[in-house]
Amino acid sequence: MMTVLITVVGCTVVCLGLFAYGYKIISEERSQIYVIDGDIPFLAERTKQEANFVMEAKAHIQLFHHYFFTLPPDEKYIEWTVGKAMYMADASALKQKKAMEETGFFSDIVSSTATCTIVCDSINFDEKSRKFMYYGTQTIRRPSKTIHRQLITTGYIQNSIRTENNPHGLVITRWKTLKNIDLDH
Repeated sequence: MMTVLITVVGCTVVCLGLFAYGYKIISEERSQIYVIDGDIPFLAERTKQEANFVMEAKAHIQLFHHYFFTLPPDEKYIEWTVGKAMYMADASALKQKKAMEETGFFSDIVSSTATCTIVCDSINFDEKSRKFMYYGTQTIRRPSKTIHRQLITTGYIQNSIRTENNPHGLVITRWKTLKNIDLDH
């Protein structure tokens, strides 16, 4: 009788151990992501947003500025690209967009067949306060001349939900331009 009892208890302990080990293995497997290249699966490492937050924030800031300041002489494209930027920032960006519309900046781009591009020189980002400083060089090419401008903006980064229009899941808040001056005299 004692042998049967020891066998049953032993089998129960072994079964519970196997269930726990199996659950652990399945949980680890579910957290893995495989990327398929042709017919070959590759294991990709999955990380949380916090692990890459500084990199994600800088990419978000750079993409926002690209959408907002890269403008061809095409009214529909300007509307589309600046509209994309509006998904990535709060009302402070909308306020600046409206000010630019009121001064005729966008219509001047179209009427003068100018092309605006921006190159990010650097981004200073303080992870603790979530404040950033964006340093860029904007080039405005008109048929008659090319103007280079130094652009410095500042703002803060806030978490949001990832969407198709906001792939980093961040929002720029309290955005303002500190400096926007011609480099060519």
